Amino acid sequence: MRSEKEKREEAILLSLRKCDYLSREQLQKIHNLGQTRNAQRILSNMNQYLSFLIEAKKKVYYLNSAGRELIQAKKVRKKTAMINHYLMRNDLFILLGRPSTWKNEVKITIPQSNVNIISDAAFISNKIHHFIEIDHKQSMVKNVAKIKRYLQLSTYNPHFTLVWVTTTPYRKKRIESMCHGLRVKVYLWDEIQ
Repeated sequence: MRSEKEKREEAILLSLRKCDYLSREQLQKIHNLGQTRNAQRILSNMNQYLSFLIEAKKKVYYLNSAGRELIQAKKVRKKTAMINHYLMRNDLFILLGRPSTWKNEVKITIPQSNVNIISDAAFISNKIHHFIEIDHKQSMVKNVAKIKRYLQLSTYNPHFTLVWVTTTPYRKKRIESMCHGLRVKVYLWDEIQ
């Protein structure tokens, strides 16, 4: 029979498989790891399965090869300059109550066209699709192009919600105005951390 410690460690590893990268603070919220010192002790005891990097003076964890092998994770994650993109997405995942239908990097095909959208994440709640977009230093040109594809999708299926996370009030206002005609919710990262 597995101990509580083993169950907790497996749950942490599975969260990392689902979310790719998680900060200590995010892991504390998801797994109720208590105060900072306790969380650091728990994660330090798991160092045989975890790698970490430092981003803005925060430890951000991801699975190493032993951790991937233990829980049969296929994706290899390494140090990346896009770490804040993942952290923003994960903060939204936590804020929204960690929806069970949440999937990262979802390909959406627009009917009767050769156009696809790859949303940063998607989930279904109350039979409504929610598509997640993370705007961390993304060019507005790319955001505009993506919004145009969502507008195109809405002509075939108007029953979805587009959820954005961005970094500044200016960008938030701009995204909201560009999404006119879509059901949209835009969060500032600072508000959801």
